[in-house]
Amino acid sequence: MTQAHPHALHGTQHGHPLKHDTDTDGQAEILDLDAEVLAEHTASITAWLPLRTAPRRIVDLGCGTGAGTFALLDRFPDAQVTAVDASTGYLQRLHTKACARGLDERVRTAQVDLDDSAWPDLGSPDLVWASASMHHIGDPDRALRNVHDALAPGGLFAVVELAGFPRFLPEGAPENRPGLEERCHAATDRFQAEHMPHRGADWGPMLTAAGFTVEGKRTIAVNIEGSSNEAIGRYALNGLQRIRGAVATELSPEDLSALDELLDVGSPHSILRRDDLAMRTERIVWAARRG
Repeated sequence: MTQAHPHALHGTQHGHPLKHDTDTDGQAEILDLDAEVLAEHTASITAWLPLRTAPRRIVDLGCGTGAGTFALLDRFPDAQVTAVDASTGYLQRLHTKACARGLDERVRTAQVDLDDSAWPDLGSPDLVWASASMHHIGDPDRALRNVHDALAPGGLFAVVELAGFPRFLPEGAPENRPGLEERCHAATDRFQAEHMPHRGADWGPMLTAAGFTVEGKRTIAVNIEGSSNEAIGRYALNGLQRIRGAVATELSPEDLSALDELLDVGSPHSILRRDDLAMRTERIVWAARRG
C-alpha cells in the first residue's frame, strides 16, 4: 500500500474491500498470506457452524482472493459457491485459483458493491459467509436485512471478524524502541475509527434486529509461532510496510527510523531475520439463522 485510504489500510487489517478496487496486487498478497497462515483456523470455523444439513448453495460476501471460498468448497464437497466482491482484480485471482484446482465449475463470481441500494440476485443460498467484510459497508443494518431476505428459510449467516491487525513482535521488541508495534497500531486505530465506525462492532444485536436468531458465538484465539510457519515473517513485513503509509506522520522520528529498520530486508535487524515472531490475534464468529 502506498497511500493509505480506509479500504487500502483495511486490506492489511481484516479482509476484503467491497467498494474500492485500488492497489489490488498489494492487498491480494496480504489476503493470500492471511489465507495461508489462518487455514487451520478457517477450517475449524467451517466445521463449527451449526448447520442442520450440508449447504448446497453458498455465498461468500467480500470474498477477496478466496480464503473463505476455498475453505467452504473443501468443507462442503457438494456445494456451489458464489464469490462476491467489488474488486475485479480479486475476482480474477480467485477464478484463476479455482481453475488451477479444478474447481471452476463449482465457483461463480459476482462483482457487486453491497452499498448499492439494489441487492443483487444471488439466488436463495443455504449459507452466507462474510469474513472481515461486513464492517466495510456504509449501512450494515440494511445489508443484514438484505442477507436475511436472500437466505433460504432456515439458512445460516456466518459473520467472521478479526479483532484488529495481528501482532507479531514479542513484548519489549524491537530492542531499540520497545512498544513500537503497539504505537503503530494505536495510530492506525485512530484512522480506522474515523473511516470505519463498525470495525470491532458486536454483530449479535444487529443480527437480531435484522430478524436473525443468533445460534452461536465463538471467539478463537490465534497464536501461531513463526518458527512453525515461514509465511508469518512475510505477513508481518507486508502488513507493517502497508501500515507505515498511514502512521508515518504520527510517529516520532525515532519510531519511524526503528520501523524502517525492521522493514529493510537488507538490514541485519530486518523483521525477516527475527526468530521470535508469532501471529497473535482473535477471530470472532457469529452464526445466525433465518427463521
